[in-house]
Amino acid sequence: MTTRSFFTDSAAYEQLMGRWSRSAGEVFLDWLALPKDLSWLDVGCGTGAFTELLLDRCAPRHVHAIDPAEDQMAFARTRPGMAGVTFRVGDAQSLPFPDHSFDAVVMALVINFVPDAAKAVAEMKRVTRPGGTAGTYMWDWPGRRTIQQPLIDGLEALNVEVPSSAGQGHSSMDALRRFFEGAGFEEVETRAIDIEVSYASFDDYWSSQTGLANPVVQAVRKMSPADVERLKTSLRTTLSRHDRRIAYPARANAVKGRVG
Repeated sequence: MTTRSFFTDSAAYEQLMGRWSRSAGEVFLDWLALPKDLSWLDVGCGTGAFTELLLDRCAPRHVHAIDPAEDQMAFARTRPGMAGVTFRVGDAQSLPFPDHSFDAVVMALVINFVPDAAKAVAEMKRVTRPGGTAGTYMWDWPGRRTIQQPLIDGLEALNVEVPSSAGQGHSSMDALRRFFEGAGFEEVETRAIDIEVSYASFDDYWSSQTGLANPVVQAVRKMSPADVERLKTSLRTTLSRHDRRIAYPARANAVKGRVG
């Protein structure tokens, strides 16, 4: 798993993604419907938003969490209740654990950023015990239902090119199923997770959406001040509700499978 430079800004990443990772993660964990007292691996834990949710909702016996970005794991360690989590720098494509180490292996909002997604899913299966479960979810990039989709749409309306990443196709429902079936998982299931993205005001929306220097925001930062104001005016008009709240739908695609 490569570490993108914008993943080192943990506070900005958390402001953009943390709350929505939790919203989608709650549905995902309910869908997994796994018992308490399991040994879990969180692959690509990042700032720990999903790891914290896992601790809150699943009463695990133990949680290991890996990520290639030490800066993000340092942020994750500051969250309440993380003292019992074993954090480790690691690569999703070569998990640093023996075969059949965990009852449950999960990857939250990561698969698009893994150069070889099929290899990462095969690694998830390798470290899952027989009878165990693995699963992942990712924003629906092919369906244009991501957290930043309105911003992307606004940029494209102004003929601003938004760079795409090679891994965006990994999050389609068909691709997720193909990865899990190809790795040899049994009882593979998929589902869509729909959430509402909402902000108290446009200023809250704008600061949250543009604080992290990912490729979408880098396109914004290359615009002239006048064009940025045009973009903000367009988004404010499109997204604002009568109570001045900003709200729009987003979707994550999820997959799970069992090891026979």
